[in-house]
Amino acid sequence: MTILVTGATGLVGQELVGLLLQNGHTVHYLSTSKNKLVCNANYKGFYWNPKAAEIDVAAFNDVETIVHLAGANVAQRWTQVYKDEIIQSRVLSTQLLYKTLQQISHNVTQIVSASAVGIYPNSLDTIYHETDLDIAESFLGNVVKQWENEVSLFEKLELVVTKIRIGIVLAKNGGALQEMAKPIRLGLGAAFGSGKQYQSWIHIHDLAAIFYFVMQHKLAGVYNGVSPYPVTNEDLTKAIAKTLEKPLFLPNVPQFVMKLVLGEMQEILFSSQNVSSRKLLDENFQFKYASLDKALFALLK
Repeated sequence: MTILVTGATGLVGQELVGLLLQNGHTVHYLSTSKNKLVCNANYKGFYWNPKAAEIDVAAFNDVETIVHLAGANVAQRWTQVYKDEIIQSRVLSTQLLYKTLQQISHNVTQIVSASAVGIYPNSLDTIYHETDLDIAESFLGNVVKQWENEVSLFEKLELVVTKIRIGIVLAKNGGALQEMAKPIRLGLGAAFGSGKQYQSWIHIHDLAAIFYFVMQHKLAGVYNGVSPYPVTNEDLTKAIAKTLEKPLFLPNVPQFVMKLVLGEMQEILFSSQNVSSRKLLDENFQFKYASLDKALFALLK
């Protein structure tokens, strides 16, 4: 199968591309950087510029499935300019893919798009499932709503449309885990706020496997890309410290302090979303790293 991937050079994209190539698939990828384009037999890059509505339509040759991961990193300070960038990078890229498929002859039957658990409202006691329709009244809630609305348009083209709502991605080469581990390695680790906020996490190996699974089985709809066992921020902090064999003795970091440091972006650290992966389990998806201890040992040891 030939698969077109956007955001292929990002954290999740690299893991997924590796998995696809291992399984004998051909990967086309779209990049906004012309010097990141390579042309191998089974891995080819094509240029696009969503802001200018430019795209190399050769990228769609023989493609059956699109995996749409492109989007500006939300873990940067949210100035108004950067907030616009976060939204536009997702909306404009999705619109460009849609308009292009409208205009060309193609063999695409499915689009699998990244989304985020940030769509769910902040709650310490609700367990969220894909059927929950309440949307967080926050910047991230609004981002994900706009993003998913654009992706839904592909149903008009009679494609199988799949959205993976991703939790906190735990990875060896970057992402949230490495940032959380830094102060803990120095003996300066601490939970945030009450520490009771739920953090729905996923090992990057399992996340790539989820994307591949829904492609193989042509599963439509929304799926929560999270481990079956969400934890509180306090438990996550303790588990990282235990894995690194470091003490935790500092008091929890108050929210107002992080608001001074990060501005509005502190929402990511203090928002609570206890998200269920029951729907994936019911489809017989098997997690390799369901338990946090196993995931952390694999990534930090």
